[in-house]
Amino acid sequence: MDQTDSKVLLVDDDPAMLRLLSKWLERAGYSVQCAGDGQQALVAIESDCPDILVTDWEMPNVNGLELCRRVRRLDLPHYVYIVFLTVKSSHDEMIAGLQIGADDFLRKPVREDELVARMRSGARVLELERQLSQMARTDPLTGLMTQRTFYEALEREWHRTARFHLPLSCVMMDIDFFKRVNDIHGHPAGDTVLKVVAELLTNVSRNSDSVSRYGGEEFCVMLPETTEENAVIWAERARKRLAALQIVLAGKEIRITGSFGVSQQSPETQNGAGLVDQADQALLCAKQSGRDRVVRYGSLNEENDVDLEASERKGGLFHGVAAKHVMAPVVVCLREDETVGQAAEFFLRSRINSTPVVAADGRLVGVLSEKDLLAAVASLDCWQRPVRDVMKPNVICYDEETPIRAIYEFLCRVSIRRIVVVKDGRPTGTIGRGTLLRWFRNLVISKGLLQDHEVRSIEEDLDPHRSKERLAETARELAHQASELQSRFGPDEAIEDLVPYVVGGVTGMQELVNDLLAYSRYANQSAGLTPGMYSMMLDGGQID
Repeated sequence: MDQTDSKVLLVDDDPAMLRLLSKWLERAGYSVQCAGDGQQALVAIESDCPDILVTDWEMPNVNGLELCRRVRRLDLPHYVYIVFLTVKSSHDEMIAGLQIGADDFLRKPVREDELVARMRSGARVLELERQLSQMARTDPLTGLMTQRTFYEALEREWHRTARFHLPLSCVMMDIDFFKRVNDIHGHPAGDTVLKVVAELLTNVSRNSDSVSRYGGEEFCVMLPETTEENAVIWAERARKRLAALQIVLAGKEIRITGSFGVSQQSPETQNGAGLVDQADQALLCAKQSGRDRVVRYGSLNEENDVDLEASERKGGLFHGVAAKHVMAPVVVCLREDETVGQAAEFFLRSRINSTPVVAADGRLVGVLSEKDLLAAVASLDCWQRPVRDVMKPNVICYDEETPIRAIYEFLCRVSIRRIVVVKDGRPTGTIGRGTLLRWFRNLVISKGLLQDHEVRSIEEDLDPHRSKERLAETARELAHQASELQSRFGPDEAIEDLVPYVVGGVTGMQELVNDLLAYSRYANQSAGLTPGMYSMMLDGGQID
């Protein structure tokens, strides 16, 4: 550290001592500020943090020992080197000062050469400390903030925006198909791409923005005093510049694109981590809906277009229907502390391809799919790893009371197949495209929304006797599944955990029941039921 750039704060209740020490330090090239007691010093430190604090021990109001204690508790932009000026020289007093946070002692009467020498010694310590701090807080490849440093900055900005009621937005960005760059061109080329992307994001950002390498090929940007709409404009500008980049390595041109997720702080966002999570959910939608695009979190819950609104005013299918009315109930979820091996067994027996993952208190913490398991089980060591290590922590979920039309619009817009329905943060069901299709079909039939000639047309296309055979085959399989499940509870079965068997059996039977409902509609003619009688049965009516 260059001493001409070093700031020293002198604290002493003796004006003559302050004048003398100031003269010596200024002559040595230091920038000096003075305070008459500890209270004045604290105000000066918070307004303009010094590099070195030289303080007397004995002072009115706040003495040197208390000043040192308070300084060490402050959240300062950098480490402050503290030197005590004192006539105290006992062993116990020096230990007390060092334990409270002092770095060095200078005994009175002070000599100029010794004062300057101790300042230079402190400057060397500060230089090393700042080098280590810079290494810990900065990504060595891109020079951007690390994830930890980013969250520290986000926490400070979160409180500032909350105090002054200012908007705050976050953008998550992922380089599309980055693995191909490493696989085709090699990891050095991948490193070059990461540095180029980091430079681009920095160039399109303001000084007040914070850009971080979030992990791997993901970047996270904090945009203070920025609405979600303006953050989308920023992300679109960055996306277009990224797509226009021409990166030439070893005579070969590399073209890259990026996916962006944007989110703004809202009353429902609990903290900075929640804001990042919302942006990450939007990023997930951007990636799964085609990549090289910007998706904002607010669009995931927007109302539908005018045509849909008009249909609802006429008593459309969505009117008054919430997620809880359509969802497939979640019987049992995986716990985050269960092992990958237990999860594999769960999937094999339950005939499902994904499931919510919950914490010990039942709160939703992630989702696990067969694909996630396949990526994990390639190593035998992974079978004992907890599910939390391989699950996806970012889950697109909706509250039970969410209008079903919002979920319908979302599933139509993106390639995500299923969302999780929650109540008080705990999963209660799932809704997928198949769930919606089944609900649409049953609702249309049960409400008699198809005209008689349309119903007859459907029935004429299907052989009622074949439907009857399917009903019989499905019923036999359902009975077999029920028998298999019942056998698990026999006295000769020594199974410690029945939950996987129950869940697997019930889930399998649930699908078979759905098949029975589907086939039964087209067996009405052979059973002697009219469409009107069938509709009454679905609505819970009685047939005389």
